[in-house]
Amino acid sequence: MIDLKKLEVWFITGSQHLYGEETLKKVSEHSKEIAKFFNTSKEISISIIFKPIVTTPEEILAVCKEVNASTNCIGIITWMHTFSPAKMWINGLKILQKPLLHLHTQFNRDIPWNDIDMDFMNLNQSAHGDREFGFIVSRLRMERKVVVGYWKDESTIKSIDVWSRAAAGWNDWQGAKFVRFGDNMRYVAVTDGDKVEAEYKFGFSVNTHGIGDLVKVIDAISDTKVDALIEEYESTYILTASLQKKGKQRESLKDAAKIELGLKAFLEDGNYKGFTDTFEDLYGMVQLPGIAAQRMMQAGYGFAGEGDWKTVALVRAMKIMGEGLKGGNSFMEDYTYHFEPKNEMVLGAHMLEICASIADGKPLCAIHPLGIGGKADPVRLIFNVAGGDALNASMIDMGNRFRLLVNEVEAIKPKHKLPKLPVARVLWKPKPDMKTGCAAWIYAGGAHHTCYSQNLTSEHLQDFAAMANIEFVLIDKNTNLYQLKNELRWNELAYRKS
Repeated sequence: MIDLKKLEVWFITGSQHLYGEETLKKVSEHSKEIAKFFNTSKEISISIIFKPIVTTPEEILAVCKEVNASTNCIGIITWMHTFSPAKMWINGLKILQKPLLHLHTQFNRDIPWNDIDMDFMNLNQSAHGDREFGFIVSRLRMERKVVVGYWKDESTIKSIDVWSRAAAGWNDWQGAKFVRFGDNMRYVAVTDGDKVEAEYKFGFSVNTHGIGDLVKVIDAISDTKVDALIEEYESTYILTASLQKKGKQRESLKDAAKIELGLKAFLEDGNYKGFTDTFEDLYGMVQLPGIAAQRMMQAGYGFAGEGDWKTVALVRAMKIMGEGLKGGNSFMEDYTYHFEPKNEMVLGAHMLEICASIADGKPLCAIHPLGIGGKADPVRLIFNVAGGDALNASMIDMGNRFRLLVNEVEAIKPKHKLPKLPVARVLWKPKPDMKTGCAAWIYAGGAHHTCYSQNLTSEHLQDFAAMANIEFVLIDKNTNLYQLKNELRWNELAYRKS
C-alpha cells in the first residue's frame, strides 16, 4: 500500500553561539548520532533525517520553510541540546505547517558523578533548554507531542514511532480524494456532515459521482480480466459449491469480479484513496459491491457504507498508520448485543463489507440474499475475527467542530459457529464495561459506523487528532460517566470560545 520508509521526519537540534565552536561541534556530533540511531532502528517505521543544527532566527526560519516545501518530509522532531533562546524560534514556528514532536532527552543517560564540571553542564542543558522551547510552543498555542526519556529507551522509541505513523496518516490526507457513489443514506444524520469544512480542516476532498459513471466502467471490463480475477479468488478463499466451476451461481461470482475490476479502474483513474456507496442508489448495478468493497479495503482503500465519507477517510488514514503492523483495520458497525450477565458483548458486522485484513483464518467466499437494495444476491467474504486488544474509532461532525471518538475494546474469539449468519463478524467487550462503554459512546454522539483496529492504539489516534487540531475523546478502562460528561461539557465551552 505504502512504503513508510520513503517518508521523512527531520531531526532538528537547537543551540546558540554563546558556548563557542567546540561546544557546537559536539552538539552536531551528538545530534547526528541520535538521528542515525533512530533511522536505523527497526522499531521506527519512518526515515529520520539529520538536519544541521540551528543557532539563529534566520537558520530556524529557513529550515521551517524547507520543511513546508518538502514533499517527503511529514514532520519534525526538535531537541534543545543546550539552551536555545526561544524568541529565535517564533517566526519559524509561526509558519510551520507540519506536525511537531518535541523530544525531551539528553545525549548522556547518566550523570558522570566523578567527572562532571561546568563544561559538561554547559553542553548538556536539555533539562532547561527544552523548557524554554516548550514555553514558546505553548505561548504560540501550537499542538505538538512531547516525548520524555532517554533516546535509546524502548518507550521513547515506541512513542516516536507512534507519532510518526500518525504523521504518515495525516500526510496521506493532504490533497487526498474520496468519491461517493450516490448520496448519503436517506434521513441518516451521523453519516452526513460538512464536506467543505472537512476539506478546509483536513486537506482531503469528497465529491459525488452518479452510479452510472461507475457502471460504464464496469461494463467495459473484459472477460479475460474477469477470469484471471476469479482464479485469484479460487486460490485465496474457500468457495462455496454454488460459486465453484459448474456451480449454479457461478455467473454471480463473475458479476462480482467484474464489479471489483471496474471499481478498481475507476478509483485508479480518478486517483481516489477511498469510496462509499449506498444500497439506495444502485441503478444499473447487478449486485451491491460486497467482495469488491472488502478486497479494495484490504488493498488499502478507505471504505464505508451508505455515503459515510468521514469513515471512509478515517479507514484510509488508519490503514496508513497501521501499515506493516500485525493485524488489520476495517470498516465496522455495531450491529447487535449479547446481554448475558457478566458476559455482555457487542456483535460487530455489516451487511457485506468487512475487510479481510482482520480475518482469523481463510475466509469463505459465498453468496446469500441481502434483503435490501432490490438487486441480485451479492457475493461476499465470511469470516470470524480473532480475540485480543482492539479499538473502535469514529469521526463525527458536531457542527462547530469535528470529534474523534475512540473506545478501547477486548475482542472475544467466538465460541459459537453462527452457521446462519452470512457476514463477516467480530465480538468485543467495550471498556471499561458494557454499560459504561456504550453509554459513554452515546453521550459523546458516536456513530454506529467505525473503523475497527487490531494494530493501532489510542495513542496513535490521539496524536493524529492533535495534528488535525480536533477534539479527541477516549473511552477506556479508566472511564467513568461522571467525569466523561464533565469532559464533554468543558470541551463544548472550550470550542465555543475558540
